[in-house]
Amino acid sequence: MVSNSYFNLLEMASGGSPSLARISRSIPRVVTVPGIVPDLDDSDDDASDASSERSSPSPRYRTIIVANQLPIRAQRRQDGRGWSFSLDQDSLLLQLKDCSLRERADMEFVHVGCLREEIPVSEQEEVAQTLLETFKCVPVFLPGDLRSRFYHGFCKQQLWPLFHYMLPLSPDLGGRFDRNLWQAYVSANKIFADRILEVISPDDDFVWVHDYHLMVLPTFLRKRFNRVKLGFFLHSPFPSSEIYRTLPVREELLRALLNSDLIGFHTFDYARHFLSCCSRMLGLTYESKRGYIGLEYYGRTVGIKILPVGIHLDQLGSALRLPETEVKVTELIKQFCDRDRVMLLGVDDMDIFKGISLKLLAFEQLLVQHPEWRERVVLVQIANPARGRGKDVKEVQAESYAMVKRINEAFGLPGYKPVILIDKPLQFYERMAYYVVAECCLVTAVRDGMNLIPYEYIIARQGNDKLEKIIGLGPSAPKKSMLVVSEFIGCSPSLSGAIRVNPWNIDAVADAMVSALELSGAEKQLRHEKHHKYVSSHDVGYWANSFLQDLERTCREHNRRRSWGIGFGLKFRVVTLDPNFRKLSMEHIVSAYRRTSKRAILLDYDGTLMPQASIDKSPSPKSIEILNSLCHDKNNLVFLVSARSRKDLNDWFSPCENLGMAAEHGYYFRLRRDAEWETCVAAVDPSWKQIAEPVMELYTETTDGSTIEDKETALVWSYEDADPDFGSCQAKELLDHLESVLCNEPVCVKSGLNNVEVKPQGVSKGLVAQRLLSTMKERDLSPDFVLCIGDDRSDEDMFEVITAAMAGASLSSTSEVFACTVGQKPSKAKYYLDDTAEIVRLMQGLASVSEQTPGITVPS
Repeated sequence: MVSNSYFNLLEMASGGSPSLARISRSIPRVVTVPGIVPDLDDSDDDASDASSERSSPSPRYRTIIVANQLPIRAQRRQDGRGWSFSLDQDSLLLQLKDCSLRERADMEFVHVGCLREEIPVSEQEEVAQTLLETFKCVPVFLPGDLRSRFYHGFCKQQLWPLFHYMLPLSPDLGGRFDRNLWQAYVSANKIFADRILEVISPDDDFVWVHDYHLMVLPTFLRKRFNRVKLGFFLHSPFPSSEIYRTLPVREELLRALLNSDLIGFHTFDYARHFLSCCSRMLGLTYESKRGYIGLEYYGRTVGIKILPVGIHLDQLGSALRLPETEVKVTELIKQFCDRDRVMLLGVDDMDIFKGISLKLLAFEQLLVQHPEWRERVVLVQIANPARGRGKDVKEVQAESYAMVKRINEAFGLPGYKPVILIDKPLQFYERMAYYVVAECCLVTAVRDGMNLIPYEYIIARQGNDKLEKIIGLGPSAPKKSMLVVSEFIGCSPSLSGAIRVNPWNIDAVADAMVSALELSGAEKQLRHEKHHKYVSSHDVGYWANSFLQDLERTCREHNRRRSWGIGFGLKFRVVTLDPNFRKLSMEHIVSAYRRTSKRAILLDYDGTLMPQASIDKSPSPKSIEILNSLCHDKNNLVFLVSARSRKDLNDWFSPCENLGMAAEHGYYFRLRRDAEWETCVAAVDPSWKQIAEPVMELYTETTDGSTIEDKETALVWSYEDADPDFGSCQAKELLDHLESVLCNEPVCVKSGLNNVEVKPQGVSKGLVAQRLLSTMKERDLSPDFVLCIGDDRSDEDMFEVITAAMAGASLSSTSEVFACTVGQKPSKAKYYLDDTAEIVRLMQGLASVSEQTPGITVPS
């Protein structure tokens, strides 16, 4: 018997006692030797599905938070025996847990991640048990070499620079792709999956994965538990498709992320870039429904969440109330304010993307162009240690030190240094003290995921009663603050009162600094009030609860639908469809075909008998031969239902004497080659084309790669060869434009696969299906076998008519009916086949049966 998690094993061992099973949720087994999770076979997937059907009761919701690092600080004891652990209060993951628990008492959190320190193998079991029992943390132990290649190698040398828009144009500029580092990245993600599998209860738990270190983890979890409730949040920028497409493993990462249920981004720009990559590289489309953005992926709707993270207000408030903070503020007041000096503050990591050198150049420009501010303004630059390592970090440090020295030598005086560079780690309360005293905060990174420094500064400037006394403000004195922020950081869109700058434009940044210094107090007060209102209402708890609520909503349908996995390795994905939707069995349909004598076969052409991507759309000799074999069977009435024109169908299928055809979505139809074309609806005055065609021509001129097809009764604007993003955008605009100008005409405007079509009202493929069944019934030839195959939205009308006919009088209740779509996707059809090749094999199989069996004559 295969179990889904360690808890199932404990429940079995305890004789199925619910109480013991519930206690076991907090006692996972401990793996002391790290390894790689092996690929799981299909039997595991079946077992996980079976387990998912049996939902176990749970007294509380539980969320497993997975990140590269645990919110834990570890330190070897002084006697060298064992370790001591403490919570890392600066960790965002710990903050979201604290804030979420205040609003959701029913939520329990478990953290999975690495420790910063390397733990010897002999001590790993004891450390794991201590962390679990004391902090509800499950450590992931990576071997030293693997950890270095995973984190400092692929994450920091390849993903991190690329996601911050640095192309690997040379070995020194960004890390060139290294297959060995990629394999280390995948192996590390597998080990994370191994640890999660030990503690997860897949029917009850939510899993929330954080950041670019674990982008392939969703695939390993989804492979083991098809219905796992899985969210992912990216804390870094997501680059534009032009940048992202340079990554050799671009498709593997996209498909892995799409195995999540909900994917979160800080800004719309990052989400838009991700969706554009999915469109260009995977051919996926997205749409917004009732405010939620959803992306259809093999029957699953992957949600896209756009919400910037916030700060921990209680933690900042506590830091501001510390006596140490008050002492430090008093010290800084004497150092700056009592000497009539104004502080500009920068707080950045010492890395290449934080723009420290550009900020120093701009400050130097300020001193050159505005001598009145010399001896009055001081730039305090707090430089935190870089998180990465390498040549680029050393270059940034050397350049920053050199520039500080140059500026201070040029503009410094006894008792006055224009730039104070603090390159040692500061206590959190010290940083808060600098915020309190600073007149303006400068955040000029050239690219950054979010950056919470401006939010912290705003809360610090709001202060408290004691700090106001120290600063010399009255109890009701208005608060004020000023921000100069880069356009290229995630928090910029939410700070509408900040002065936004292009950090590369040195003159503009210098001017922004002057504006921040010279703005009136009333203006600074208004800007501060606007920012404080937003920051205080959108804290880290708001962000976390909003994400978890959307994750619950997205996963609500998991147990109501049928799921199974397909694909190997990182191409694995889960197909999720209606329980009644299944693959069409060749044996089943051939058996039904053999025992029936009055058959109706309706076939779409493009995308069904002919692949959509084919350049030559004419049928192959093999297709003509198969259709003729089916048509020569006297028991069959075979009908081709296409959006193509009469001329195309005449030219291509002239060898098929007994083939019925419907052209232009069924406006024209005929039962055999020598019959006259008839119309399904009354003739329409084509004068509407004089209105629609100039509009389409306008969009064709402005959309490279688009074309217009003028049919007898319809006009089609196609953007199949255009840029997918721009073509889709233009199609939506064209649809609205045409609906507006044709509102009084007897036509309808429809969007299809890479096209917009205008056709007469009432025309649909469903009308053809209805007409065919009615004709057969009138001739006392009601079919006992119906096969209907199509691939796009227009074919759904046929499926709907066929399904309704089973419940009505057009078909007998004993009739064999097969409505089949091409590809695994939501459809009104009850069956599917994977592609056109399978459709052709099916038709060839039926044709072989017809050639072996003498038929009954069906009157024309």
